[in-house]
Amino acid sequence: MNVENTKAQMRKGMLEYCIMLLLRHQPCYANDIISKLKEADMIVVEGTLYPLLNRLQKDKILKYEWKESTQGPPRKYYSLTMDGEEVLRQLNQSWQELSNTVSKLSE
Repeated sequence: MNVENTKAQMRKGMLEYCIMLLLRHQPCYANDIISKLKEADMIVVEGTLYPLLNRLQKDKILKYEWKESTQGPPRKYYSLTMDGEEVLRQLNQSWQELSNTVSKLSE
């Protein structure tokens, strides 16, 4: 078994959920998202993040708004839509169920 591959697949599967958790409190631009994920020990590169943000926006989970920046050109800030908030609620429930299952099995 390739443990590193399994770990990478687990992180990949959680990435959307983690991004939605970050955006539930306040809008963020892509570099903020990358920084906050790094702080939480989830390393993500722009080449992975941007296609995911675009897909979530296309699926009406995220929306964005351009905001002026004091350090260069305007930035695209992402936030959850109403649909995204509902999806996050469902994912939170699924995470609790999955976490409970793993806890029970690891005893």
